[in-house]
Amino acid sequence: MVKKKPSATTAPELVDSVESLEAKLASMREAQGIFSTFSQDQVDKIFYEAAMAANKARIPLARLAVEETGRGVLEDKVIKNHYAAEYIYNAYKRTKTCGVIERDDAYGITKVAEPVGIVGAVIPTTNPTSTAIFKCLICLKTRNAIIISPHPAAARCTIAAARIVLEAAVAAGAPEGIIGWVDVPSLELTNKVMADVDTILATGGPGMVKAAYSSGKPALGVGAGNTPVVIDDTADIKLAVSSIILSKTFDNGMICASEQSVTVLDPIYDEVRSEFERRGCYFVKTGTELESLRGAMFKNGALDHRIPGMPASDIAALAGITVPAKTKILIAEITSTDAATEEFSHEKLSPVLAMYHAASYDEALDKAETLVLAGGPGHTASLYVHPAASEKIEQFQSKMKACRIVINTPSSQGGIGDLYNFGLTPSLTLGCGSWGGNSISENVGVKHLLNIKTVAERRENMLWFRAPEKVYFKKGSTPVALDELGCVMGKKRAFIVTDQFLFKNGNTRAIEAKLDSMGIAHDCFYDVEPDPTLQCVRRGAKQMSLFDPDVIIAVGGGSAMDAAKIMWVLFEHPDANFEDMAMDFMDIRKRVYTFPEMGKKAYFVAVPTSSGTGSEATPFAIITDAETGIKWPLADYALLPNMAIVDVDNAMTAPRGLTAASGIDVMTHAIESYVSIMASDYTQGFSMRAAKLVFDNLPAAFEKGAADPHAREEMHNASCMAGMAFANAFLGLNHSMAHKLGAFHHLPHGIANAVILTRVMRYNATEAPVKMGTFSQYPYPNARAAYAELGRFCGVCGKDDEEVFENFVNRLEELKDLIGVKKTIAEYGVDEKHFLDTLDDMVEQAFNDQCTGANPRYPLMSEIKELFLDAYYGREPQSYGV
Repeated sequence: MVKKKPSATTAPELVDSVESLEAKLASMREAQGIFSTFSQDQVDKIFYEAAMAANKARIPLARLAVEETGRGVLEDKVIKNHYAAEYIYNAYKRTKTCGVIERDDAYGITKVAEPVGIVGAVIPTTNPTSTAIFKCLICLKTRNAIIISPHPAAARCTIAAARIVLEAAVAAGAPEGIIGWVDVPSLELTNKVMADVDTILATGGPGMVKAAYSSGKPALGVGAGNTPVVIDDTADIKLAVSSIILSKTFDNGMICASEQSVTVLDPIYDEVRSEFERRGCYFVKTGTELESLRGAMFKNGALDHRIPGMPASDIAALAGITVPAKTKILIAEITSTDAATEEFSHEKLSPVLAMYHAASYDEALDKAETLVLAGGPGHTASLYVHPAASEKIEQFQSKMKACRIVINTPSSQGGIGDLYNFGLTPSLTLGCGSWGGNSISENVGVKHLLNIKTVAERRENMLWFRAPEKVYFKKGSTPVALDELGCVMGKKRAFIVTDQFLFKNGNTRAIEAKLDSMGIAHDCFYDVEPDPTLQCVRRGAKQMSLFDPDVIIAVGGGSAMDAAKIMWVLFEHPDANFEDMAMDFMDIRKRVYTFPEMGKKAYFVAVPTSSGTGSEATPFAIITDAETGIKWPLADYALLPNMAIVDVDNAMTAPRGLTAASGIDVMTHAIESYVSIMASDYTQGFSMRAAKLVFDNLPAAFEKGAADPHAREEMHNASCMAGMAFANAFLGLNHSMAHKLGAFHHLPHGIANAVILTRVMRYNATEAPVKMGTFSQYPYPNARAAYAELGRFCGVCGKDDEEVFENFVNRLEELKDLIGVKKTIAEYGVDEKHFLDTLDDMVEQAFNDQCTGANPRYPLMSEIKELFLDAYYGREPQSYGV
């Protein structure tokens, strides 16, 4: 004979033993599995019908609670039941809790809600039916099963509330048994519930909440409440007293957020006291009455179990104090806030209130802080103050270690949410955060009973293209570009930054003459040195500050540009911290340090005289502290020049050595930016054109110099275009290693790049690297294909990518030979012992260089070491693959 499953409307087997509880939980897990497949429409129908049923039963359930527990006020319990049904339904009726609850197509993010499983609910005797309704409803809304462990003194009314919700839910389509309960509650069965469910909702005394958190299962528990109230001397006294009475007498003070003490400032103390008396409160007389009340309410320092929810007159009678039958609150005027010695400073869960006198607002806050920390850390604090007294409100909220701070509000109604405020989540379980030993610091709601799966689709990070707002080019464009400064912008004072060679060679004369013709006053700092130092830059910045320009004109190569950029920073922000500015970043837009805004004082114009660095179009600058030897590599778009004047007239006389070094540097910029993990269609066009121009024009510029002005101009343009490419795509390991060869062994930057260029290309071109760059812009190792694509644009042929790559490398070697680049580091006179002694430092610093992060292959330090050694000795690499 098959045993028929009990329905919600038939008498189920009693849960009164461990065995029956295990059987109940097994059937509930099956029901929850079915419920977890329900749609939002199905769930919302069940949620509605269950809320309606609970609402209709609010009076009989309230009556049953009062009859069974002997606590509280019938009419107030009706309101609590009404609130638990109506306000909870209203708060969540449109909340998505099933399946996809959020979708952001732009970011590729989908959030999917799933139930947690079976919720174990511990229900207190103070609010049995309303708490049961609340917890059952939020579990139904989230497709969870719930098993209730009621307080033994309130089991019958708690189960009645749960049964009403269950029957309505099943009638609306919910699986049978989705709500369950322990019929004969005991500590053993409560512990078993907490051990076997998926999460716990614990509302009750500190011992029960602590047990929930010690169960080994996720728990949402709430701490004790000991709400202190401060009545400031700016407060509306009638509003304050009336609100406190409304809250403190509500269900005879059994809501945990209700006021437990009130601290009143001296100027209004007597008036507040009189208002309480006028409204039916009784001030317990100091001495015998106070001690009798203390003895009646507290046993061994703890609140007597009979007191919660007892009317004020009954508590007075228990203490042998005669008061009017309709006394609203018993008020004990005390002085001590020491919880160890003053019981009235504790939570009282009854219409009994402690009252303190404070000479000042600061003293009142100190008392309130002590009370909340001693008896109800993290729960609720209340202030009555003039609404315009924002400083006092801010002082109160800063001082109180409470997760709910209510202003000019009855704290019982205000703390549970959506009454006297409209942004606090309605709830009958109030989290107290770490202050109260709780896992949450807010009112519990449906979000706490959901597992949210975040589905993150692959998205490539947003890229950008930043360049100077004006780039003037073509031979002879300098005076035309400078016209902008006077005729359009109205600049009055120009500060020129250059080096002694260029100054003495007359490279600034045409610029100065043009400034004179426009009536623009000018000054010049011409002491920039190669690899400019912080000390040099500070001297220039001091001179600049004295002159107070509204335009800065940097004339020269990378050193002059870098120095001028740093002077610009110091001129506009004298307290700039270079250590912070030089902090490495993974993504320039997400760096911790925010660069100061530039350009408020001076407009920056860059006039390059060499065809290599591209600094006129980049946001980079390097400065060295001569005292410590520290190099500060700065990178931020705040350093991007406002105007670049790319006029070959300023670069015609570069010697062959500089032409070679700067020219191959341009090629390295073009190649590295093309294969960078930050490369894009916008940057690669500049990289391609720059590389082709170098192949086509560097040999002639090297051999003929100023005799081939066309080649010179094309190299000048190539330098700027490559600069714009790597200003946005960044560079790679080639530059990281070259920086260290320059720093440790003083190889000119372009030469350092050239001597390792093709080795790094071979290293990057492997199809199976040990590690690849981690930026999402690079879907898989494809550096070889990228190199081949660039090579084809430059006229290199081959039957496939591998052959094109090899031919590209060979053509680069031919170009290096033509311009006199040597084959190895050793050939540049770098001492072997010194090289080996510094090798480990170079390796680590190259790995940590800002450029390394954009390399298409993420290098291991051991691999960088092999690259350095191969380049030093000229040996063939063993393997740059796996």
